[in-house]
Amino acid sequence: MGNDMTVILTEKMPNGELREIEERYWSMNLIAALEHVNYLVVQGQEYETIEGRLNVDKGKLELLLVRIRG
Repeated sequence: MGNDMTVILTEKMPNGELREIEERYWSMNLIAALEHVNYLVVQGQEYETIEGRLNVDKGKLELLLVRIRG
């Protein structure tokens, strides 16, 4: 995949449980864009990014999101 990285999007539910939304490759341009955004739209739903973690052991970027109710 070259300059791509696996990103795992996980939703923190209102009751505190975690639900994996998806895992897919992102380009370095998309990852760099995270510096400028606080919200993501995934599968037509808007989420706020509340935390990010680089899992060096797995070589994956993990993002914790909360759903924006609208």
